[in-house]
Amino acid sequence: MADTVGTSLEKASGQLQKLVTHVVQEGLGPITGSAAYALDRLARTRPGQADLGVSTAPPGSTGTVVGGDSGDGGDPEAAIRRIIRESVAASGTQGFITGLGGLMTLAVSLPANMAGSLIINARMVGAIAYLRGYKLDDPHTQAMIMLTAAGSSAQAVLSELGVVIGKQAAKQAIAAVPMAVIHKINAKAGFYLLAKYGTKRSAVTLAKMIPGVGGVMGGGVDATATRAIGQAAKKVFPA
Repeated sequence: MADTVGTSLEKASGQLQKLVTHVVQEGLGPITGSAAYALDRLARTRPGQADLGVSTAPPGSTGTVVGGDSGDGGDPEAAIRRIIRESVAASGTQGFITGLGGLMTLAVSLPANMAGSLIINARMVGAIAYLRGYKLDDPHTQAMIMLTAAGSSAQAVLSELGVVIGKQAAKQAIAAVPMAVIHKINAKAGFYLLAKYGTKRSAVTLAKMIPGVGGVMGGGVDATATRAIGQAAKKVFPA
């Protein structure tokens, strides 16, 4: 019985990992991916581009990507601040997530509010990483994005696995993490995602089976948690 439950949890956590990667790289339905979202918000920080203020609509759902990469003018840090503000606002108005066809395609079944929280937070973290110069298709970056979007203490998890990442040469430090350790990080991130965004039943079962995940249980993520995740992303992906 325990083996069956364990297998089900692993499958569910794998689905959430797949969802995070898909949202960050490609977006979902009307929701653009992290790079497109980051570039659009970066473009709005350039001279002559008006800051339209905080939007309560799905971040990037109506934006148009302008310009080239993050080095093409603009203020990445101003764009990051805006992205966090918009994501915090959007976390309180998640009705747009309900019924997204992409969730069915990805075989992920989540309550609408939790799916909305995960999509908002995952894309926000990916956008911050992108604007700080990290490659979103790098498995090392992807592992850190999942861990951060899960609302866990990324630094504590990394320390537990023997990984020390400071502000100095952070990109090189992350890139130097062995793939064997990255696989372990992904496994932990998947279970943390399930504990935070999964159904109450799966989260409780997970907390009983795996020590340490109880602290990240919280059901739907509200604006306060989204803001905290945004601030954590800035630490995990320093400039």
